[in-house]
Amino acid sequence: MFRIFWFALSLMSGSFAPAIAQDTRVDPPERLTIEADYSASVLVFRVGRVALNAEIGELDYRADAHVRAAGLAALFTDFTIESEVAGRFTETGPAPATYGHVERTGDKTRIIDVAFESGIAHSTATPEFSTWGDPPASELDRTGVVDPMTATLLLSEMISATGGAPCEGSIPVFDGKQRYNLNLTSRGTETIRTRGWRGDAQVCDAYYEPISGYDPEDWPEPGETRHPLRMWIAPIAEGTAFLPVRLYTRAGFGGVTVELRSLSLN
Repeated sequence: MFRIFWFALSLMSGSFAPAIAQDTRVDPPERLTIEADYSASVLVFRVGRVALNAEIGELDYRADAHVRAAGLAALFTDFTIESEVAGRFTETGPAPATYGHVERTGDKTRIIDVAFESGIAHSTATPEFSTWGDPPASELDRTGVVDPMTATLLLSEMISATGGAPCEGSIPVFDGKQRYNLNLTSRGTETIRTRGWRGDAQVCDAYYEPISGYDPEDWPEPGETRHPLRMWIAPIAEGTAFLPVRLYTRAGFGGVTVELRSLSLN
């Protein structure tokens, strides 16, 4: 259960930056800033919180996120992830320049930094991993990839550019060690309501496909990847900015739900 829970939250934080679609009508000096707060739950029990902050310009973007255990999960683990990304918009879509996250579990801390140079991701870890996986992510695996936060941004751009057309295709993601694909399937449109937002949202299923960079004990079990991560992606600023307002996966005991609780736009 906790493997899937942390995957859902990390996808949200980077996981997963806010899903913002580029609006070419905005003049360069103008920027959109977003503050969003999410709550994660298993059945009726709260288990985590995600705080997102993003700043989107015409040419570039940056975002940071803070994930922590809360409620029931905090009784079993002292866990936080702090992530940040910076990148720019190109003719082919958002392209990350740097990505990093700090993982804290109890008294253990690991810092991971990723630089995207000439289309190839290079990462460092402090302290170093005992192994980089079996097999580790090769240079080919790390070519043409995006970080988890930009992956959400890329998905929202797909929806915006097609006027809300179904999500489709595959997004190659590298989180600094593990390389995986998010294989997308559209589920149409649905009206939903959360504490932070209500209205129509595009429903997209993302199937997790591990590729490389996993230690033998970290390869997901078949039951953990059989069910998709379902995302409800909604237009939050007159159709020009999109944000995940709910995520859900049936994997694990009782399933995991992440919902938007509050939203501030400037």
